Amino acid sequence: MWCFNRIHDADKILVEDIEWQGPFSWPGYEHITKLESILNIQGIYLFTFPYRDGFLLYAAGVTNSTKRRLKEHTREYMKGNYNVLDIPSALQGDRKEIWHGWEYARKNRDEFQKNKAEILKAVGNQLSSFRIFITEIDDTRKRERLEASLMNTLYLCKEPWSELADRGMYLRGRYNSELPILVRNICSLKVYGLPSEVEI
Repeated sequence: MWCFNRIHDADKILVEDIEWQGPFSWPGYEHITKLESILNIQGIYLFTFPYRDGFLLYAAGVTNSTKRRLKEHTREYMKGNYNVLDIPSALQGDRKEIWHGWEYARKNRDEFQKNKAEILKAVGNQLSSFRIFITEIDDTRKRERLEASLMNTLYLCKEPWSELADRGMYLRGRYNSELPILVRNICSLKVYGLPSEVEI
């Protein structure tokens, strides 16, 4: 099987511009955010929070339908299966959890039910605070590779605000049998954590 060799194959690296659109509102919160409803595309979405003179990256995801995927996320938030943050802290780039989802949530359903009203109020605050950016990409592997590179770059970032991002995502980066692509991220607004260039 052929494998990419950076010494011998560097001239084969592709370069591609990716244009990001946004910010869009989380579905159902347009009356609060005064932003446009998200477009229904297949590609990558970014969850960001307003931050300083721009926006702060919290998470990236891949989808065949942004509207369907965000409905799925909404259901998981309402069930208590996702992490819920203190929004005033998040808007300052600080991570402070109100509720920890995932495995903790599955093992502590009684605690969720006991504090459900407070947690769901915090969920509403989080969803209405999200500002979503999207880019349309038809190719499934390209989507996966870009998602992986964006999140891994964020995890390796030394800026204090990078700790805001959730860890533990299942990511599928480039295989050695795939040619690298140098992606130039183009966005009209500043998104902290979104690199101007990233190899996928």
